[in-house]
Amino acid sequence: MLATFLIGLREGMEAALVVSILVAYLVRSGRRAHLPHVWAGIGAAVLLSAAVGALLAAAPEALGERAEETLAGVLSILTVALVTWMVFWMARTARHLKAGLEARMSEAVAAGGLAVAGVGFLAVAREGIETALFLWAGSTATAGTAPLVGVLLVLATAAALGWTVYAGAVRLNLRTFFAWTGFALVVVAAGVLAYGVHELQEVGVLPGEGAIAYDVSGIIAKESTLGTVLRGLVGFRPAPSWLEVVAWWAYVVPATVLYARALRPRRTPAAPAEVTAEAVVA
Repeated sequence: MLATFLIGLREGMEAALVVSILVAYLVRSGRRAHLPHVWAGIGAAVLLSAAVGALLAAAPEALGERAEETLAGVLSILTVALVTWMVFWMARTARHLKAGLEARMSEAVAAGGLAVAGVGFLAVAREGIETALFLWAGSTATAGTAPLVGVLLVLATAAALGWTVYAGAVRLNLRTFFAWTGFALVVVAAGVLAYGVHELQEVGVLPGEGAIAYDVSGIIAKESTLGTVLRGLVGFRPAPSWLEVVAWWAYVVPATVLYARALRPRRTPAAPAEVTAEAVVA
């Protein structure tokens, strides 16, 4: 549940930030008449994201066990690729996000209400679909109702926190928030990758299923509290294969190093402005 909560909170805050920027721009520029249009686009994006999540949840039940495991493995790996792109994209563009969204909204206002709705839809749909994919991948690796509970908690927390940031009740340094949650997501993504490798090994798509790297089941049982928490956070399995271990480390080490480099501020004549809560509504 912790990994699910972290994923949803990070994605939810990104969506809340985008919505805050778009709404604040329309309010500040005296274009409140377009607020229903942008909310319509955001609502459509939420419905699409929910539909994608429902499809991901229902599709495996219609498949055989082998096809289900193959689908889980492939989608897990694709999800890792998508989330990795998202994390690095935010690291590169966070400081310019507000200006870019406002420029697109200004052009959309000139084009009419449908274009305004389109900006809201596209801005939120990406976040929503990413969230649906990553939460699905996390829930397939964690049994029970914990992932569902995590999703419900995330929806409430992200909505409340996003509103308080927009209203100015909370001063949150969003650059710091996204930077540290980005590092955490890299670790979570490594676990999802290892899970995908495990599923593909079980159906024979990848080799080495029986080549066990180590077995600590006598110390940390898979169904124990600690084992469940570690499985949700880092994809822990008490007896992983060598390929799972190699995949985990081969992803997490270079991704962490490259992400840390991406976060370094570029040397420019003028110091870049921090992405803070004040900047969202300024």
